[in-house]
Amino acid sequence: MTQAPLPPYDWPELLPGWVWLCGAGPGDPGLLTLHALNALRQADVVVYDALVAQEILDWAPQAEKLYAGKRGGKPSAKQADISLQLVDLARAGKRVLRLKGGDPFVFGRGGEEAQTLLAHGVNFRIIPGISAGIGGLAYAGIPVTHRDVNQSVTFLTGHDHTGQAPGSINWRAVAEGAQVLVIYMGMKHARHIAGELLAAGRPADEPAAVVCNATTPDQQVLETTLGRLADDIEASDLQPPAILCIGRSVLMRQALDWQALAAGQPPRNPDPLGTMGFGGD
Repeated sequence: MTQAPLPPYDWPELLPGWVWLCGAGPGDPGLLTLHALNALRQADVVVYDALVAQEILDWAPQAEKLYAGKRGGKPSAKQADISLQLVDLARAGKRVLRLKGGDPFVFGRGGEEAQTLLAHGVNFRIIPGISAGIGGLAYAGIPVTHRDVNQSVTFLTGHDHTGQAPGSINWRAVAEGAQVLVIYMGMKHARHIAGELLAAGRPADEPAAVVCNATTPDQQVLETTLGRLADDIEASDLQPPAILCIGRSVLMRQALDWQALAAGQPPRNPDPLGTMGFGGD
């Protein structure tokens, strides 16, 4: 099938021997950028992650597909091997597309891979993608910023390079200074994370949400509180990948669950913050 041309623009060319590190977005193929689509149409080989939809890969029928997914608790390729594979493919004269879920520079190891390419003299380009911590929450009807709630948002990872709960985070500083928290890959260590935040003075009744398989047809959302977060996760059938959100912006889902609205359901609470948000500039 002949693919329709991209809109008129001076689209960059993916040259032999180059690697493009590209974000595929949080899951919905429609959230792919046009630069990513342009790359898919040119690539000789696509090295892709676990969370990249098959529909996205189908947009590169000419390319060889190499799986390089990393999922917690499951056998995965080592990061160093993935990075060196990119080097080998580029040195073989391939047009290489490294396709990563979300954004390659947001907890996506894109920086590490770019450093390896740089160290081996391989040319590369970075193509940002929509990060799950923003786009995934938007699909759940949760704005990461709302002027009646927060003037800051803090993005955290739920585990370090060893797979354990991150030990380098100053949880007290986070608890006291972050109005809204967005935690990637946090389900496994939700009890530890919640415990640290509660011990640092975060209120137990603070709204919290877990968004699993964000932006896909399998999306599930758990609304709870910080104090009940771990227990409610354990009592549910939810499985990663997931984004955790902690803060009063979670309440906005009661009004802004746009997928439920589109299905004909009325908002549970049109004014969950008690402000209506209709003020001036």
